[in-house]
Amino acid sequence: MSTAQVSDFFAVLALGSLVIGCSGAVAALAPRAGARALPLRPALLPLALVIASVSTAGSLYYSEVAGYLPCEMCWYQRICMYALVPVLAVALARRDRGGGWYGLPLAVAGLGLSVYHYQLQLFPGQGSTCDASAPCAYRWVDSLGFVSIPFMAGGGFVGVAGLLLLSLRSGRYEPADPVADGIGVQSMSERQ
Repeated sequence: MSTAQVSDFFAVLALGSLVIGCSGAVAALAPRAGARALPLRPALLPLALVIASVSTAGSLYYSEVAGYLPCEMCWYQRICMYALVPVLAVALARRDRGGGWYGLPLAVAGLGLSVYHYQLQLFPGQGSTCDASAPCAYRWVDSLGFVSIPFMAGGGFVGVAGLLLLSLRSGRYEPADPVADGIGVQSMSERQ
């Protein structure tokens, strides 16, 4: 497989992660989101871990296999993404219902870095503090006409953040009306 083919594959994964993350964030903000997300709750943290792991593997592919030299902004994004993998893995292993609180700050910080880095690539005339041997504005990858490495990282961060938000929202769910939600309804024989 050529680097261009791998880049197109990662671009499609990034777009999928972007859709998953935006859907998760919108669902987390919707009224009664906790009730609707409750059945999905067991899959949300593992899926966030998969997205972070694949993003980490993609990052390592570009630097170690393709030989692309990461710029300073790439390193900062890597710090956030690489840290997400063990943080989410430990939260999952411990079955920590609040595991999203540990990963969410890393995902949000990484997303901010990715957005800033991507706009540096879109508008390269800005001043940059990056090294001349690895400029931040240089696009190693240009898949589908708009997807670059910072865009892929941003898609990964959005995916993780959206899933963690939905996970946290579903963990705090308390029905306002247990009878209407079908939760906590006991028959007379169960109460005695």
